[in-house]
Amino acid sequence: MFEGILPAIITPFYRDSRAGLDIEGLQSNIESLLQRGVHGIVPCGSTGESATLTFEEHELVIGKTVEVVDGRVPVLAGTGSNNTEEAVRLTRSAKDVGADGALVISPYYNKPNRSGLIKHFTKLADLDLPIVLYNVPGRTGQNLQPDLVAELARHPNIVGIKEASGDITQISRIIEETQDEEFSVISGDDAMTMPVLAIGGTGVISVTANVDPRRMVEMYEAFRAGDLARARVLHYELAPLMRAMFVDTNPIPVKKAVELIGMAAGPVRLPLDELDEAKTEQLRKVLVNHG
Repeated sequence: MFEGILPAIITPFYRDSRAGLDIEGLQSNIESLLQRGVHGIVPCGSTGESATLTFEEHELVIGKTVEVVDGRVPVLAGTGSNNTEEAVRLTRSAKDVGADGALVISPYYNKPNRSGLIKHFTKLADLDLPIVLYNVPGRTGQNLQPDLVAELARHPNIVGIKEASGDITQISRIIEETQDEEFSVISGDDAMTMPVLAIGGTGVISVTANVDPRRMVEMYEAFRAGDLARARVLHYELAPLMRAMFVDTNPIPVKKAVELIGMAAGPVRLPLDELDEAKTEQLRKVLVNHG
């Protein structure tokens, strides 16, 4: 169900005192991505600043995303939390508005033990919406080990993992241990897209695709068509842009990049702050060179 290029979309805000939601901008951005051939949309992930959205904003963004997409591609809604009951509320809401699945980060800060992780993810999966686990140790302080992922993958509603550990050996082990399940392993790092595809992954939940969805889609489709030479060329064309998306904490650079190319973006919300002048100029040069 979840494969190809799935942009983890930004959440546009107005440049006002409250940094309020720009719903018209959100709708316009999604339509632009769909017109460029993306294979799915991921609202309210880390790139969508989910940590600083209220429950009401979170639910509105997911609902509007489902409405605009209108069944053209899957919507994988970010609904994770380090509070299981909050994650239940968000996941149930995403199901109610018609999302195709929920992207659920492993609980951050708490550092739950193994049995707690299993109970947390199982409770969400029991809501009867497809669940994609999200492993990003750099943000959560905890790594989902391959044997734990394989155990969770036996639940019929746990259908994949966004793997952002950066460890290709671990990712390979997860693919190896879930081969008998209907389970997708999706890269959580743009630069790892090609390596993950090569060992059996199904795609990427992408930051870079907010800025250049067309080339990201072309790279994926070239790989799937067996044109590895073309896919490799596109990978290296995209590499400077991929690096530029992380000159500061995500989503600070991508939000500025989206604004620079004329799409709806606005500020990031505190405690994140705007990209400084030197990094903005660095980003501008990459965008110009990228074309």
